[in-house]
Amino acid sequence: MKKKYINIPLFTTLDEIVNKGYSLSATQYKSFNISNENIKPLSDFLDRELTRKDLGCEVGSECYVENSPFVFIKTKALQPESYLLDENKESMQYITPHNYVKTDLKQGDLLISKDSNVGEIVILDKDYPNAMLCGGIYRLPITKNKYYLLAFIKSDVFRQQIDFLVPRGSTIRHGKTKFLDCLIPLPNKNPNNTIRYVELLTQAIINKEIEIKNKHNKIINEIQNELERNQNTKKFKYDLPSISEIINLDRMDSSLYSEEFKRNEFLITNYKYGYKTLTEKGYRGIRGTSLENNYIKNRIDSDVFIKGFYKLIIPTNITKYGTINKITYIGTSTQLKTIKQGDIIFGGEGYGKGKSFVVIEDENNIATNYHGIRIVCTSETTINSKIFVKCMLTYLREKGLIDCYGVGGNGGHFAPSYFHLAKIPNFPVEKEIKIVKLYHNSDSNYKTDGLKFENFLNYDNKFNQEAGIYELDKSMKHLQSRLNDAINAIVNDVEVDITF
Repeated sequence: MKKKYINIPLFTTLDEIVNKGYSLSATQYKSFNISNENIKPLSDFLDRELTRKDLGCEVGSECYVENSPFVFIKTKALQPESYLLDENKESMQYITPHNYVKTDLKQGDLLISKDSNVGEIVILDKDYPNAMLCGGIYRLPITKNKYYLLAFIKSDVFRQQIDFLVPRGSTIRHGKTKFLDCLIPLPNKNPNNTIRYVELLTQAIINKEIEIKNKHNKIINEIQNELERNQNTKKFKYDLPSISEIINLDRMDSSLYSEEFKRNEFLITNYKYGYKTLTEKGYRGIRGTSLENNYIKNRIDSDVFIKGFYKLIIPTNITKYGTINKITYIGTSTQLKTIKQGDIIFGGEGYGKGKSFVVIEDENNIATNYHGIRIVCTSETTINSKIFVKCMLTYLREKGLIDCYGVGGNGGHFAPSYFHLAKIPNFPVEKEIKIVKLYHNSDSNYKTDGLKFENFLNYDNKFNQEAGIYELDKSMKHLQSRLNDAINAIVNDVEVDITF
């Protein structure tokens, strides 16, 4: 359950209304209320005052192009679940060179949104020499205690302040520079070590995010390289679809007959070791239970575990890397379909379409919603074989093939009845193992007992090199929990337990 840091009074006085300029907006009478009185506004952390040069520039949609060396970063690239830019076609748009404004974005720069998703912040994990910011993003001029500030801006302490300084309700929220007024608490007890501890945890979390991103890219590249290096002698040649091909597929969707789709699929169909469809490999899909109230009759939702509740993993909370950014719990008297160890949770439609997650540990009472498809297989019994299939589904999504397989409006859906379209190449066993280890390495165990300031990052970085995406995410959640505990202790003006 989220802690509340904003005080909402039950009543106000006439004098207060007069002092607020006769405003009757309820948000005007809320106040920031924490035990720790050692607080500073965000503006005091900056090296200097913000200027217009720190703010991005707008370009019109007429400047958007399919491909270009230059990229336009939108506020959508700043998301609450990540410390890094969320890079996709919607958040980072190619623009014409003529409209590019040199910004010189560097690794370690902090970017914060003033519009739409006000107060969202990221740190750049590398230089972006050919990228510019939209007019809704500021680059913060800060060098001292950068990671401490970043940790608090990502926390509920900051988010709740933003929500009453910049009220919700309008179509687009415009925060101007009100985020600078948000208050950041500083530790009173063991301050130097506490700040160092918070910064170390934040750096370690960011390092893990970077490594997850890198290993995701390695999976895609390993698959791509294996396919490209082992093609049959036949060369790709694009032909318009024949009547018999259309009749055989029983589909009129133009995407299945497009040159881009055909070229990408050809790499799999022309692979010298052959392929099988998802259906031929023995995989089948089972829809999750509809969680609408009119179907399950009653439900209680919770952000924390309650005995007897189902652990809910839904496609919209699965990242493109195959990790879970949010788990909720649901209580209901209706018996829900549950997911077993080795099952793949797959997004059938909407925002989560094509995203997937393998249940690696033996857990009970995991459920998903109707948009979540439980992919099961009895012919392939090992976890590794199912992880490889999950990695291939990720590849198919990354290359746009899942979108082409799907049917219907609003982005389409990829239901179990279309699983026969998804093709899985027959990679050599040693190549499968190499790819699987990038996602899950069972030999990696994260043990932080006894670690100190002096050796924590060295241990953590070594672990990151060996771990798969699953282990990286699991250890990252552990560190985020420690960071949340530290933030709560600082807010409540109690000494932080400095253990990793």
